[in-house]
Amino acid sequence: MTFDKNPFPPGDADRHALWEMLVRRDIDAFLGQDWSMVEDDFVASSFFGMHAHFLSDADAWRLQFPTLGSYRDEWLRQARETAATIFAEPLREALFRITNMRDIDVDGDRAVLHKKFNGSVAKPDGSAEKLKWQTLYFCTKVEGSWKISGFVGYMPHPLGS
Repeated sequence: MTFDKNPFPPGDADRHALWEMLVRRDIDAFLGQDWSMVEDDFVASSFFGMHAHFLSDADAWRLQFPTLGSYRDEWLRQARETAATIFAEPLREALFRITNMRDIDVDGDRAVLHKKFNGSVAKPDGSAEKLKWQTLYFCTKVEGSWKISGFVGYMPHPLGS
């Protein structure tokens, strides 16, 4: 089994497409620092994102990204920061290894996706960059294609820890 294999067969068209959008395309765009690869994956007019700040207390979560532009700017900042970091292993393979998005609830033209990061990426000095958080994505099918309408991200994983 390859490290970047979609766990949903093409016959499960909705989940297959959602995984491709929010795992494969997101990782490849992020590593390439290429927002243009994902910009059409959003419902730009009504998008918003909540930042949980890795805290279990939902009262501490904030509307950090009231617009797609504000999220884009942070996404690009994180992509640049990641690109400037030296790792001791191939980063793309490591990101696929630690990313789990197998819980996808689809009901008609709405979907909630549970994306979890649980692992670490080795650094040359023997340390590791630990990734341990989760995001809930809210998606809507628009003219036959899935789009991200919002998310609650940077939640601790597991929640409550």
